[in-house]
Amino acid sequence: MEQSEMQAPLPHRFTSAPPGPKGPIAIPGIFIRWGNCCPRENGESFFSPLPHLPNDAMDTGILLLGAVLAVTIILFVSEWVRIDMVAIMASLSLAWLGLISPMDAFSGFASNAVIAMVAVMILGYGIERTGVTSRIADAIIRHAGTSDQRVVATTSMTVGLLSSVLQNIGSAALFLPAVRRIGKQTRIPVSRLMMPMGFAAILGGSITMIGSSPLIVLNDLLRQSDAAPFSLFAVTPIGVPLLAAGVLLFAFAGDRILPRREEVVKRTSVAEIWGIDHPLRTATITPSSSLVGKTREEAFFKIRYGLDLLAIRSLREITIAPSRATRFAEGQELAFIGPEEGFLKFIRESGCISPGPESRFKEILDGEGYGFAELIVRPKASLIGKTMREIRFRQLFSIEPIVHQRGETETRADFSHMPLAAGDVIVAFGAWDTLRLLAGHKDLLLLTHPEGDAVRHGMAHLAVLIFAASLALTVTGVPLSLALLTGAAAMVISGVLTIDEAYRAIEWKTIALIGGLIPLGIAIEKTGAATLIAGALIGGLGGAHPLVIMSAVAVLATVLSLVISNVAATVLLVPLVMIAGAGTGVDPRALALLVAVCASNSFILPTHQVNALLMGPGGYSTKDFIKAGSVMTVIFIGIAVTLIYLLIA
Repeated sequence: MEQSEMQAPLPHRFTSAPPGPKGPIAIPGIFIRWGNCCPRENGESFFSPLPHLPNDAMDTGILLLGAVLAVTIILFVSEWVRIDMVAIMASLSLAWLGLISPMDAFSGFASNAVIAMVAVMILGYGIERTGVTSRIADAIIRHAGTSDQRVVATTSMTVGLLSSVLQNIGSAALFLPAVRRIGKQTRIPVSRLMMPMGFAAILGGSITMIGSSPLIVLNDLLRQSDAAPFSLFAVTPIGVPLLAAGVLLFAFAGDRILPRREEVVKRTSVAEIWGIDHPLRTATITPSSSLVGKTREEAFFKIRYGLDLLAIRSLREITIAPSRATRFAEGQELAFIGPEEGFLKFIRESGCISPGPESRFKEILDGEGYGFAELIVRPKASLIGKTMREIRFRQLFSIEPIVHQRGETETRADFSHMPLAAGDVIVAFGAWDTLRLLAGHKDLLLLTHPEGDAVRHGMAHLAVLIFAASLALTVTGVPLSLALLTGAAAMVISGVLTIDEAYRAIEWKTIALIGGLIPLGIAIEKTGAATLIAGALIGGLGGAHPLVIMSAVAVLATVLSLVISNVAATVLLVPLVMIAGAGTGVDPRALALLVAVCASNSFILPTHQVNALLMGPGGYSTKDFIKAGSVMTVIFIGIAVTLIYLLIA
């Protein structure tokens, strides 16, 4: 569920018990009691002081914790060491210094946060492999075109609104592969799409009282203190402007605060490995075109322009890998891959016209039915010693050869005259159905499984149903980790994914980062640092203007949510600010709502689950989050404080 599911132990050093009757509060994945009636395994209660920990030990612990936290932040920002390794080093340091137990140091890897992230990665992978994300991406592109601003705004607003009723980590996971596809199709770097989408997912949680864990917890806390809870849409006048501000920030200032680096991904597709992942381009033959009446062999696409002709469309008939004797005619549409400059030169010299990215022909070939695969000539094959021209390779197999490799020699120009030999590798384009037939061919061996095999045709509805059911379970009170991991298991059991694909879907760097950071929150709580800071700040606000008090509370909630879970920050601060509000004349409910809203103001560091999930795919560094997140944080606090002051306080 966001950072809330990191499950750092909840704060326990209240100077006075929060108002209201003692009793349990039911929060998914957490069990809380007011007062001293909920003992831990070691005999301590959540809200009682540690009798065995003297003040000087507490002071020493806080100083040591401050040193570890400072070094961790420096390493995060400097990037001298990979951030996942920094997180693990921090958790180990806390254990060796005695600030947390060894079990606490490793508890992050068994936390709700990590289990939920593992599960949501698997669920997102299942959604991607059934073709759902490609349809989402295509719908967004049809609406927004290829403009940076429109794509960012459309994607972010969609994710934000979805996040108002769903878990924001689930919304981000659903759109993660779709954003990758949008970036590839529009040639917009994913670093300019991922962060706005992630921030919108976090902001969207502030639109309804069920959109984020802090807001859900808030109403439980208010009921326990005999205060009136907020209605479902009470926070909507605050959440909608917050989401709109985030969308507008990146739509109009994204050039200045977002990095322009390309997506950092493993080169795993056949096209990427062989360096032929050019965008597919189409051209229509006009009546005045010089191609009319010529054959493919006479056009010299490869020699003159460096282009590979993949297919021809005549009316509604599509021919993959047209033969060299194919004669061109007016109205035919040709599909190529190759360098952009070569394609533009071809358009100028041939008199053809390009319909652009909206071409239906391009959309078909870019879809799930076609792609690239590697083939190898079998030993003792009947093709050995013969050229592709002699065997009429295109007509025989209905696939277009793009690259030929023999040993270390790679040929991308015309290789139709080269005799084939055992072990020759051919990279070809074709329909998945055709390529699959070659898996058992006597002459050619399918070296890699067609990428289309990853698309489970006919399983899209099942994958969406499993994903939706997993998120729906969380609304009923089932812990997020249990609900999502059940969904991930269902993906495998139902055949949407294989177990090996599920393991490959997990970004282990992200898991190590979150698992290593959770012990920091535990140490901050155990040493009393969080309560000390909160009590000192709240105690010094007497006599200040309500806006000053609210601004201080907003800043405190924001800072605490960066280093401890946002549920823990909410549970810690709500009772304190309600007491402070009663003594300063500020509406206690307004301060409580401000805490719950600002507990989701986690943009500066990649400690929030959504930010951590997108850090790897977007190729972001900690500096990127500091740069964009600091601007978003200031805007967030300004809007939240102002609107709550005007509408509620």
